[in-house]
Amino acid sequence: MNSSSAAPGGSARREATRQKLYEAAVTLIAEQGFSATTVDEIAERAGVAKGTVYYNFASKSVLFEELLRHGVGLLTASLREAADRTARAGGSKGDALDAMIRAGLEFIARYPAFTQLYVAELWRTNRAWQSTLMVVRQEVVAVIEGVLREGVASGEFGDETDIPLTAAALVGMVLVAALDWQAFQPERSLDDVHAALSRLLQGRVGGHRAARAG
Repeated sequence: MNSSSAAPGGSARREATRQKLYEAAVTLIAEQGFSATTVDEIAERAGVAKGTVYYNFASKSVLFEELLRHGVGLLTASLREAADRTARAGGSKGDALDAMIRAGLEFIARYPAFTQLYVAELWRTNRAWQSTLMVVRQEVVAVIEGVLREGVASGEFGDETDIPLTAAALVGMVLVAALDWQAFQPERSLDDVHAALSRLLQGRVGGHRAARAG
């Protein structure tokens, strides 16, 4: 799971090592579960010494918690960039939401193992990183809430729009639809899935415009 930023010198090397560990951990945990995955296996998959894992992360739990922060941070950044790019092009808030849906699908297609883990962990309540998971989830939802709030303020979306619930529903729609796509309908293209979700989006946040026009 590569980040676009790279620090100079030793920091860059350490970041590269952490990236290897993230990749190894997310793949192994997706394959066999968190409890069954050992630090030795993560180190072996990453091609580093076991001590390197503990040099970068205090424990396997800390590694996984940082993995969640890292992965969701990448997703949040991709959604924000999609919204900003649409705004620079003069698009509407509806266009921005549609661009964010595509960005989310592209992220999930690129990091399917991470997405599976993220969704699975959302439903667990006995993990040490549960509070962290709630924080990073809210970071994703907040980006969409911001676009919805601006759309309501400009009159593009109706005043009755439930912003928190609509934002959460859009995130959930993309996550579940994308995982279903990859698991059960892999023959469909990203464009095809995006088009289907775009139609759902228009029904959810764009329907009031048609009603008003009538």
